[in-house]
Amino acid sequence: MLKSNIKTLIVIVGPTAIGKTALAIDIAKHYKTEIVSADSRQFFKEMEIGTAKPNAVELAAAKHHFINSHSVTQLFSTGDFEVEALKVIENIFEKHDQAVMVGGSGLYVNAVVNGLDEMPEIDLKIRAALNKQFDDEGLEIIQNQLKQHDPEYYEKVDQNNPQRMIRGLEVFLSTRKKLSSMLSSTKKQRPFNIIKIGLNTDRAKLYQSINLRVDKMMENGLLEEVKSLINYRRDNALNTVGYSELFDYLDEQVPLDVAVASIKQNTRRFAKRQLTWFRRDEDIKWFEPGKPESVINMIDQELKKP
Repeated sequence: MLKSNIKTLIVIVGPTAIGKTALAIDIAKHYKTEIVSADSRQFFKEMEIGTAKPNAVELAAAKHHFINSHSVTQLFSTGDFEVEALKVIENIFEKHDQAVMVGGSGLYVNAVVNGLDEMPEIDLKIRAALNKQFDDEGLEIIQNQLKQHDPEYYEKVDQNNPQRMIRGLEVFLSTRKKLSSMLSSTKKQRPFNIIKIGLNTDRAKLYQSINLRVDKMMENGLLEEVKSLINYRRDNALNTVGYSELFDYLDEQVPLDVAVASIKQNTRRFAKRQLTWFRRDEDIKWFEPGKPESVINMIDQELKKP
């Protein structure tokens, strides 16, 4: 139940390529407010094409926060985002009754909505050993260990992200407790209402949309973007879908068509994990994409409740 006379954060979630950006802009324009991006890849100003950021027209349609806000050379954790995003939302609420948060990064959305639990002390020797193992032997061995020790966390997060994989494994090896069991066991009370909206559609339609988006990214120069970032390839931000596959191509490990097919496959897998994460939240109200009027009508009804 919404509390009357306080501000409302409208949260839009769902898998990649489903149309979250367009809906967020429609809602922000309707309520004359601003958008907070909770997409962990769109923070980085060097990564443009492969992260499907809002284009210039979309950015001009509504004020966005956390788009191009950081460099790939900067570490920007989920905890950092929780602190900074809450400050931005507070500032938006000084001017508007509603704010919009949009993104498919479940951990980052969760950090703002529910807060993060205090994380345990980590044995730095274990962290160093895992980082060396990753450098020497690659990501797969880290993935396999995490999948064995904490399959729930493994399924929730980007499996191509070494920082996420190492984080989950170092927590288990340091504490013998699963990181998945520590996430949001107690929710923090926020001083604003929260309305959660999810977008989803038929899986075949979603997968077709993903495939078309990847083709469009390639047409728009994704390969050239990846080439321009080769000196940053060891930075954590670039160990992600759409970039790591093309680095493999540039290393002559795979042909270009195989690399592109891998981007599509890994993006489809990522979308499936996103949906698994968000479907656990019973407070999310689900809609088909492309129906902003229905979503806004629902929000209006929620806002009118005493």
